[in-house]
Amino acid sequence: MKRMVVGRVGPLGPDSLRLEEAPLPSPGPGEVLVRVEACGVCRTDLHVVEGDLPESVPGIVPGHEVVGRVDVAGPRVSGLSPGQRVGVAWLYRSCGRCRYCRKGAENLCVSPRFTGYHQPGGYAEALVADAAFVYPLPEGIPAERLAPLLCAGIIGYRAFSRLDLPRGAHLGLYGFGASAHLVLQMARNQQMRVSVGSRGERHRAFARTLGADWVGGPADTPEEPLDGAILFAPAGPLVLPILERLDRGGRLLIAGIHLSDIPSMVYQECLFFEKSLGSVTANTREDGRKLLAWASGGGIVPRTTVYPLEDALRALVDLKEDRIEGAAVLSVGR
Repeated sequence: MKRMVVGRVGPLGPDSLRLEEAPLPSPGPGEVLVRVEACGVCRTDLHVVEGDLPESVPGIVPGHEVVGRVDVAGPRVSGLSPGQRVGVAWLYRSCGRCRYCRKGAENLCVSPRFTGYHQPGGYAEALVADAAFVYPLPEGIPAERLAPLLCAGIIGYRAFSRLDLPRGAHLGLYGFGASAHLVLQMARNQQMRVSVGSRGERHRAFARTLGADWVGGPADTPEEPLDGAILFAPAGPLVLPILERLDRGGRLLIAGIHLSDIPSMVYQECLFFEKSLGSVTANTREDGRKLLAWASGGGIVPRTTVYPLEDALRALVDLKEDRIEGAAVLSVGR
């Protein structure tokens, strides 16, 4: 099978990814072999390739927004059969035994495994997945449209739901990429006002077409204070001005897996009046199931730019340089 592996960890260059041929992997107990139809290109993939996250497995195959079909079910797999359409997301497996897993917070597991980081991911014609952590997916929807839901959608949903804003609230979104353009659709579904801050005029124009009520640069101030905000851009210096734009009792959540350093803050300006700052870590399977059920109604539709598997590096470069409107997806096979 064809697969793209990380050839060199560091700033993107011609040798960052390498196309190679490899034998099909074999699923073990509780695992399935999935033939990949499409795989989303996530900013986390960029962090893995460029070394913003600690290198875990040399020569890893990136990718964790995978749509495919079960090819072979390993021993002790039930409920999945060959030919069934499934999705594979970032959380490959949690331990199921630690105090967080026992209370249903598997996203905080102390010894998790992640797809495309610890385990070979979806920049390949096939991969092995833990059967207990894959999602059954509907037929009739293009794989390229489903793929971004499996991380951009899920992590966006987790951040949006954790804010717990009422209908009609004022939500701020900072960094308008794959996840934010899906959260905007979730918010509009709840009749919320949405303000978008983005450094790129192309992304600002895209936000307007999706119905954002106010659009500006990251340093601009929305017309009214925000009830809640989500920061998707990996830019720590944005945290303080966003906190200042929150209304009293407002909350800011950071939804990225990597963030540059946050400058020191003035408490009275940033956190007083019961404002709060939090983060979003990975996801639970329940997050994935709820997001996919919501999206199946047609109210959350990713905008995608599709690349062949061999152009994965070009997709990462376009992502880094903010040339993608919505989400990038690799088309792999059928």
